[in-house]
Amino acid sequence: MDAGKRSDPAAGKVRTTLERTSERELVVTRTVNGPVRIVFEAWSRPELFQRWWAPKSFGVSLISYEADVRTGGAYRLLMGHPSSEQPMAFFGRYIEVTPHSRLVWTNDEGGEGGAVTTVTFEERDGATYVVVHELYPSKEALDDALASGSTSGWGEQFKQLDDLIVMLHAEV
Repeated sequence: MDAGKRSDPAAGKVRTTLERTSERELVVTRTVNGPVRIVFEAWSRPELFQRWWAPKSFGVSLISYEADVRTGGAYRLLMGHPSSEQPMAFFGRYIEVTPHSRLVWTNDEGGEGGAVTTVTFEERDGATYVVVHELYPSKEALDDALASGSTSGWGEQFKQLDDLIVMLHAEV
């Protein structure tokens, strides 16, 4: 049930993997070259998150991002695209926040049809192994997400995250 993989030829190995692991589940993995504390902060601090989240090649801009990253907190992203007159809002709540190891949030803009995203962070020899697990409410919801292309930006997003981590790590 492999939905596709992205690789970095220079590294000689698969960098970002994207795999459909069941009818309702999509798993993305990547090893990010930076310590877990800095990688987690890039996911949990709004001023850092907005610097890497939107894949540049999609032509999407992150207009605003507000987040209260704590268990029970909420987030709201507002994104724009030249082909859309109105910005697109993405929002939800944090179900679990365990610093430096785990984030779990809902994707409520789809109403009852939103996925639940779990991201885990594991330090391995100075790098961070990141696993993004998206659980969709139905097979059809995941089919629709894959068909729309909304899941195809992970490789680019992680590359942008890598670039940010290099800058942040150099500042430490």
